[in-house]
Amino acid sequence: MRQVNIVGASPFSQSSRVIQTLQAPPDVPPTSITVRTASETSLRLRWVPLPDSQYNGNPESVGYRIKYWRPDLQPQALAQVINDRLEREFTIEGLEEWTEYELQMQAFNAIGAGPWSEAVRGRTRESVPSAAPENVSAEAVSSTQILLTWASVPEQDQNGLILGYKVLFRAKDLDPEPRSHVVRGNHTQSALLAGLRKFVLYELQVLAFTRIGNGVPSSPLILERTKDDAPGPPVRLVFPEVRLTSVRIVWQPPEEPNGIILGYQIAYRLASSSPNTFTTVEVGATVRQFTATELAPESAYIFRLSAKTRQGWGEPLEATVITTEKRERPAPPRELLVPQAEVTARSLRLQWVPGSDGASPIRYFTVQVRELPEGEWQTYSSSISHEATACAVERLRPFTSYKLRLKATNDIGDSDFSAETDAVTTLQDVPGEPPSSVSVTPHTTSSVLIQWRPPRDESLNGLLQGYRIYYRELESEASSVTTSKTLKTPSALRAELTAQSSFQTVNSSSTLTTYELTHLKKYRRYEVILTAYNIIGESPASAPVEVFVGEAAPAMAPQNVRVTPLTASQLEVTWEPPPPESQNGNIQGYKVYYWEAESQNETEKMKVLFLPETVVKLKNLTSHTPYLVSISAFNAAGDGPQSDPRQGRTHQAAPGTPSFLAFSEITSTTLNVSWGEPTAANGILQGYRVVYEPLAPVQGVSKVVTVDVKGNWQRWLKVRDLTKGVTYFFRVQARTIAYGPELQANVTAGPTEGSPGSPRDVSVTKSTSELTLQWTEGSAGRTPTTGYVIEARPSDEGLWDMFVKDIPRGATSYSVSLDRLRQGVTYEFRVVAVNQAGYGEPSNPSTAVSAQVETPFYGEWWFLLVMALSSLIVLLLVLFALVLHGQNKRYKSCGTGKSISNMEETVTLDNGGFAALELNSRHLNVKNTFSKKNGTRSPPRPSPGGLHYSDEDICNKYNSAVLTESTNLKEKSVDASESEGTDSESEDAPPQHSFVNHYMSDPTYYNSWKRRAPGGRAPHRYEAVAGSEAGPHLHTVVTTQSAVFTPAGPGARTPLTGFSSFV
Repeated sequence: MRQVNIVGASPFSQSSRVIQTLQAPPDVPPTSITVRTASETSLRLRWVPLPDSQYNGNPESVGYRIKYWRPDLQPQALAQVINDRLEREFTIEGLEEWTEYELQMQAFNAIGAGPWSEAVRGRTRESVPSAAPENVSAEAVSSTQILLTWASVPEQDQNGLILGYKVLFRAKDLDPEPRSHVVRGNHTQSALLAGLRKFVLYELQVLAFTRIGNGVPSSPLILERTKDDAPGPPVRLVFPEVRLTSVRIVWQPPEEPNGIILGYQIAYRLASSSPNTFTTVEVGATVRQFTATELAPESAYIFRLSAKTRQGWGEPLEATVITTEKRERPAPPRELLVPQAEVTARSLRLQWVPGSDGASPIRYFTVQVRELPEGEWQTYSSSISHEATACAVERLRPFTSYKLRLKATNDIGDSDFSAETDAVTTLQDVPGEPPSSVSVTPHTTSSVLIQWRPPRDESLNGLLQGYRIYYRELESEASSVTTSKTLKTPSALRAELTAQSSFQTVNSSSTLTTYELTHLKKYRRYEVILTAYNIIGESPASAPVEVFVGEAAPAMAPQNVRVTPLTASQLEVTWEPPPPESQNGNIQGYKVYYWEAESQNETEKMKVLFLPETVVKLKNLTSHTPYLVSISAFNAAGDGPQSDPRQGRTHQAAPGTPSFLAFSEITSTTLNVSWGEPTAANGILQGYRVVYEPLAPVQGVSKVVTVDVKGNWQRWLKVRDLTKGVTYFFRVQARTIAYGPELQANVTAGPTEGSPGSPRDVSVTKSTSELTLQWTEGSAGRTPTTGYVIEARPSDEGLWDMFVKDIPRGATSYSVSLDRLRQGVTYEFRVVAVNQAGYGEPSNPSTAVSAQVETPFYGEWWFLLVMALSSLIVLLLVLFALVLHGQNKRYKSCGTGKSISNMEETVTLDNGGFAALELNSRHLNVKNTFSKKNGTRSPPRPSPGGLHYSDEDICNKYNSAVLTESTNLKEKSVDASESEGTDSESEDAPPQHSFVNHYMSDPTYYNSWKRRAPGGRAPHRYEAVAGSEAGPHLHTVVTTQSAVFTPAGPGARTPLTGFSSFV
């Protein structure tokens, strides 16, 4: 607020507090109210909702009320309430057919209702009569005629203009389907049915029909029998027994008795006698055979058989028989032919030539028909006259292929069936049914879309060529109210159809089931009917369908629909309007349909938006859930098609609580806790968190244990650190991007009340492959013991855990394979009894038992090593013995007359108590790789496992000494990793000196050898090496010197410096 004077205006004052005006009822009713016929019993009402500014109250409380009534009755209004303030249309159901109504609307809120709108009028669509004609009666006026009379349908049930009546009649137990007799016009209320069967009971009904279709047939069925008449001839007359002087005749009652059969008359005479000299016999109505005697042998007789009703004797059946005993079955008919000129849509004519009668006259023929391609043979008639050579076959289906065959019957029996005819196809007929499920909807402001289903295949009766659409403009609803029901002329049917204008025809292909009818006038009512046609003609017309042209829903859906996730519970949907040419008027708004992708029926929702909004936020959605969104535009005529669904997924959120929390196998120190997957995962489950703690401190300490379980597959946890009898508080949470709410539960460690006592005298015995636990049953609990479990405590863990379950209740021992235990770990065991109350008190722990498996001494490593060394020694002794034996033989044969200078060298090797080796001065051929140590060459050391022996005759001269025998000992090359220093010169060069001279030329070696006192210790000790693998500190010697093993005395263990002892 501000003040103003002649000088000017003052500044504005401070704003006041917020003032809320009071609510009030709406000031105006909804606008643009229109009413259209929806069906025979409903009207569709449309309006423009109130704008927000006219709610005058809380928008959530705004709604609409509809009032409607029949003007021709006392004002007795009915009402419908609509609580959605955004709703734009409503269909009023349950109205009377072909009835005019007036309607009004008002808006309301929480305070009250607004004013009523102006009244609008609408009429429901014409329908079929909902009641049958009254007072139906029938009377038989002759043996072939029945007269029916009836009264009109009550006016309130006519539901339209009565165009005529149909009489439905059927011979009871004879006709499969009723036939109909049509009475045109609504002024005639009687009908004379003619051409009926004589003395047959008929079922009769009457119904009224409008242009929409047939009404309800009258009920109950009217039963009336035609009057009786003289019967037809008996059938199937045969002579099964024929003798020279007698015959027996058998027959069946007439197919058309035309009354109650009172008896039969048999008349017979010689065929050569006078036509009037019959012998006549009458028998009762139940007699079916007669024997004529005293006949002339080998003579022809004529028999006549007739039946009798109260109207007199009927037409006789005549047959000829010859009194002879030379008879046989007839030959089958031949030359069966169906002339194409005699084929119609539902019948054909079969012709044949009879075969031989077998000296017994043919009594009748039997015709069978088979429908191709897979039908069975069906008997069409078995009472065709013996005189016939042709037969009309009726009751066939149009445009269907058949084959036929025929057999003859005489007194002896049936002939074989004739050869089948060629396939015969009946002609086409008009389709028997119209297209079904015809619907007509506005497509644009000047066109409608017609949709239908084709007739059933069995009713096409030929090759369907297409459909014909008949449509015409109807007169306005207001002007037709007073004239349609007063039209009561004999030509009412045609008058109604041509009241406004004649139908126009549109041909449509047989492959189509939808058609757009264009170039119609705006704001007019049209009526559409549909027929199917082939080359013969058209089917009956479908029920007429009305449509209002001028208001059409959008023809296309909104474009470029996009769905974007915003949060875990919101999606944003954007789109563009339908193309302008498809909007069919002004777009008033959009309907957004959305649902969870996996369950549309249960979760689909719809949100209505008004222009100009083309974006919406969908809220309160389920987290991490795929949604499908579809959008349709609407205008005053209705909703357009929905767009193709677009998918969007909300973001993840924290999950819900686990579905359950359960405990099992509760002992005094352990239990299993398990839980269920959350009902609302709200994302990808990453794992679970289990937290447990005692409700009260245990020995002054309250330990809180938290266990994180990764993944969703494991939903259980084994807890092993409980305290006996303590109650624990468990909490479980699921985790996606964050932890969800907890599921909590309490559980008390065992033993439970009523559980068994602890088993006694637990002992463990160990064998080479298993442990055996033994115990004595303890005290029973409240219920008998059902079994036992064994708990184990390994020394490397220190916690008791269940080791064996489900031990039978009668057991007092149990064996465990040592393979189930970890090597090097000791175990303690205890036994727990179980009954229905739970796990009982555990027994005292057993003595600790090692899981080490005891092996026998012959499996120990040291025993195997001793055996291997012993075997190697024996092998080497045998080997050296063979070598020495071979050398001695060669030595004797090697003398060539040359002077030999022998230099005897005696060497004693330290071999650990074995015989010393004496080396004679012979030529040494050394070829090996020597390792260098501290820059000097070490003496070579032989490796027995790597020696190869070869004997050859060599006479070499060294230092004026001729060698008469030589043995070469060669060793495989040693890997560089074992001997890094390689003497390349000694590898390939010829020997330069003998083995003995090598040591004798070195004073150090020479003196140490010669001056050593017997039994003295050597300055160096070399250990014997078994095998071919030598370490880096070992050196290899290869000798070609002949050797003689000489036993040494006790204590003679004098190793030679530079030599290695070997075995």
